[in-house]
Amino acid sequence: MFQRLISSCVKLVQRYLPEPFVFAILLTFIAAFIAMPLCHQTPVEVVEHWGNGVWGLLAFSMQMALVLVCGSTLAAAPVVKKGISALASLPKTPTAAIALVTGVSAIACWLNWGFGLIVGVIFAKEIARKLPAVDYRLLIASAYSGFVVWHAGLSGSIPLTMATPGDALSKATNGALTQPVPISQTILDPHNLVMVLLVIIALVLVNAKMHPKKDVVVVDPALLAEDEPARETHRDTPAEKMESSRILAYIVAALGLAYLVIKLFFRGGSLELNSVIMLFLFTGVILHGTPISYVRAFTKAATGAAGILLQFPFYAGIMGIITGVGHSGICFGTVISDACISISNPTTYPLLTFLCAAVLNLFVPSGGGHWAIQAPIMFAAGANLGVDPGLTGTAIAWGDAWTNLIQPFWAIPALAIAKLNAKDIMGFCLIDLFVTGIIICGGLLVWAM
Repeated sequence: MFQRLISSCVKLVQRYLPEPFVFAILLTFIAAFIAMPLCHQTPVEVVEHWGNGVWGLLAFSMQMALVLVCGSTLAAAPVVKKGISALASLPKTPTAAIALVTGVSAIACWLNWGFGLIVGVIFAKEIARKLPAVDYRLLIASAYSGFVVWHAGLSGSIPLTMATPGDALSKATNGALTQPVPISQTILDPHNLVMVLLVIIALVLVNAKMHPKKDVVVVDPALLAEDEPARETHRDTPAEKMESSRILAYIVAALGLAYLVIKLFFRGGSLELNSVIMLFLFTGVILHGTPISYVRAFTKAATGAAGILLQFPFYAGIMGIITGVGHSGICFGTVISDACISISNPTTYPLLTFLCAAVLNLFVPSGGGHWAIQAPIMFAAGANLGVDPGLTGTAIAWGDAWTNLIQPFWAIPALAIAKLNAKDIMGFCLIDLFVTGIIICGGLLVWAM
């Protein structure tokens, strides 16, 4: 019965899910056609909202690209790759391999989404080399499924933004938050940690159970081909000696890490998004050993950000449609948020906030986008209902992450490494969506009681 359900989901996705860029174009049209009657906006107004929004997330998209590339470069460090190879030798059966990939990916994504997303796929490919009988599609889907916990983890952009002091927090929330919300009330809150643990356990069990008993799709050996390592050059010139200098690498890494220590432990700073980027950047420099080695790995990893750079402006344009206010004084995002608020009470408010964010995430798969749309409305409404702001922010963060399981935008870098299409893995992720959704909804209800 379960295998038939999985087969149906896989076939459904294979038939109807287009390439992620086409998916973004279709979402643009859907958002535009809904906004016009729902918000009483003219076609000209909708086009202007879209155009004004296209370049509205350039800074945030740069941060996201750097998180991805720095995380990828760290995962490519020789010592990390050796650890991955050794770990890949542990599972002896396909179901054990699926379970291990899921657990490793989810834990790594909780630590840092860019690092976890990439290291999970690299780990999955290494296992496919050592255990070719495993279903390759499910293996990569399992590596991606752990991504659902990233916004509840240490690199979650919404919790980190809430923890960042400054006037921007008050402005973004229309004065509802005047003081930063520490990560002890969001990421490290015991309720959130229990939800993360239960989601990871469920993913491990469900993904292992999904491995087909027959009609296994094994990996094409060509997909596992490694790029040839760069040839060593003679270090004859002063320039070549500087490029290969470990001293230079260690000095600049020590400078960056020393700054982070001073900021976090002596100046009372928080582990916000830029700090996370710096941490992985300079740790990567140390592990690669020389400036030229890091440059080569960084250059190779940067190709994984191509999908983000192409599609982020389109999703920013969709965000412009959703947040744009025409002559009617109504915007798409406000209509959705107000609908959530109108049927909420203090117990159901976090759950409905989560579901609202999950729907919006299909159109705007960006924590920054969600922050811009929901922060001005949801925190004020939550305060009026007596809901803790840490719970409101965490509910938004989970909603932003949950539907990434069926939103192919963030899967682009992983799929580029695995050399698969989104439709190859999203059928399995659809099952994960239902299972994790039950856990998250239940967890938010318990937290609110």
